[in-house]
Amino acid sequence: MLLFPIGRIYDFMKYRGPAAGLSLLLCVVSVVLLVYPGPRLGTDFAGGTEIEVAFKKTTSASDIQGAIEKKGFSRPDVIHIDDPKNANHYLIRVQEVSTIAEPVRLAVEKKLCLSESPRPDCKNRATEVKYSPGGDKIGVRFENAPDLAAIRADLATVAGIKLRPGANNPTVQNARDHRVDVALTSLGDQMMAAMKSGLPEGSAPDLALRTEWIGPKAGAQLRDSAIKSIFISLVFIMAYVAIRFDVRFAPGGVLALAHDALATVGILIMLGREINLITVAAILTIIGFSVNDTVVIYDRVRENMAKSRGVSFSHLINVSLSETLSRTILTSSTVIMVLLCFFVWGTGTLKDFALTLIIGMLLGVYSSIYVALPLTEVIDRRLFSRNKRVGSAA
Repeated sequence: MLLFPIGRIYDFMKYRGPAAGLSLLLCVVSVVLLVYPGPRLGTDFAGGTEIEVAFKKTTSASDIQGAIEKKGFSRPDVIHIDDPKNANHYLIRVQEVSTIAEPVRLAVEKKLCLSESPRPDCKNRATEVKYSPGGDKIGVRFENAPDLAAIRADLATVAGIKLRPGANNPTVQNARDHRVDVALTSLGDQMMAAMKSGLPEGSAPDLALRTEWIGPKAGAQLRDSAIKSIFISLVFIMAYVAIRFDVRFAPGGVLALAHDALATVGILIMLGREINLITVAAILTIIGFSVNDTVVIYDRVRENMAKSRGVSFSHLINVSLSETLSRTILTSSTVIMVLLCFFVWGTGTLKDFALTLIIGMLLGVYSSIYVALPLTEVIDRRLFSRNKRVGSAA
């Protein structure tokens, strides 16, 4: 027996009052959580350095945090990652970013003879010196074939940088152009060294699985761009719905999308989840899915408006929703079942992406029924006076 028998007309609009209260409460709570305590921003937005480490032995988050703090890192954030292959899989983040200060850069360039009047004892004369934004590499172009041993010896005396250990450092990247890369000890390397010295012997691996960094300024730019992308998408969707149908449909559709995005972020904050670029990608996907579901229902409402005369707009909404309900349930449940597989068996960012989409899909179905259409009905009743023209409900 079907949960929702096909052909029956359901009175969805009967529950629009309680649904409006629930939606308003959810949005208010989400706004409050955005202000206090605020979202837990990922490195993408907040800036900092993060490494992903799979420890060889059982290790607690407090021990990892203590080992890193002893080396001078401030407020390290240690997050356990659910990994069926390794129970000691952690993501470790600090606020610091590797940078090379201007005085240190001048000292490096002096050692590399980057000047019109190089030192008389200069064995390697650089014509170009570039620094990686993360402060973990120096790229140098020389006038002639460089002496790698001399470069290493010169840079080893510069205070403020530390060359990464290894026989292949510096490394020739392009022999024809005399280009050389010099690898420096990054914050990720320092964090790994801190854990090797501060944890029981044999616990920390030799290398991190992944190391990422981003500066605070770049993180702020990414955050602003993410907010702007969501806002622009809502504006264009409103214009599309207004052109595709008519003006009375556009505000409800856009309000439903804004409701989905805001409520999803609020729920993620309540669950203690991180907000990063992956979250923004998921929210944009949610907006696309939700507007598709809303447009399908809107299209059915418009068809029924042409076929049914003398009925209220509220009744048209109930008929249209009842006719598209099976499609909505089948489409949404199929997508959610796939996402549940990613959430259960996925790891890291894939799990967070799947969770965000699951929350957004459920909210998208709800908002299409109880946010977009009730607002459309209110606009039609108050601004277009359709009910007065066509009569009462059947």
